[in-house]
Amino acid sequence: MAAASSPEPDPGTLRPGGRTARVRAAVLRATGDALAEHGFAHLDLADVARRAEVGKTTVYRRWGSATGLVADLLADMAEQSVPRTETGTLLGDLRANARLVLDTLTDPRQGALFRAVIAAATCDERTAAALHRFYEIRIAEWAPCVEQAVARGELPAGTDPREVVRAVSAPLYYRLLASGDALDTAAADRAAGAAAVAAREGAYVV
Repeated sequence: MAAASSPEPDPGTLRPGGRTARVRAAVLRATGDALAEHGFAHLDLADVARRAEVGKTTVYRRWGSATGLVADLLADMAEQSVPRTETGTLLGDLRANARLVLDTLTDPRQGALFRAVIAAATCDERTAAALHRFYEIRIAEWAPCVEQAVARGELPAGTDPREVVRAVSAPLYYRLLASGDALDTAAADRAAGAAAVAAREGAYVV
């Protein structure tokens, strides 16, 4: 009797090398392109396979669904994101964070991709969970800039680092998704400055 095969791991849990890594990179790049061009509603595994120049069977076997592709894409984006900047001041660090968010949201491909993923997350639980994991990773990466500001005496003890980091990016996402107001360096710096002032005044002490 043949041994039972091992269950397939969730997309994004493998860290393969060689050809498998190249296939994953090609498929995720194709997924991002398709999302940016057509949105989640039209994300099709066969189209992704064609764009990536890999067999449809490979894509269906490994990722299984459009949500599987998106989940792995977000995991990869979190891993590949630009490292946190350390300027030595709270305001400098928050401005660096705001400008990184700005660069992402105003990039023609990345901005369209994020709009598609966020729209999909409102109606698909697996996509929402993947998006939440992505932002938890990004917030955790930038939280130390707030912790360091507390240690330097710039902020009161008990300041919640995650809330401060969220406060920086929230106005920028609002402009992207709701108000349609300009997304520019002035808006990014204003968001960082407002978060820094509120944090100094103890607004995020828990």
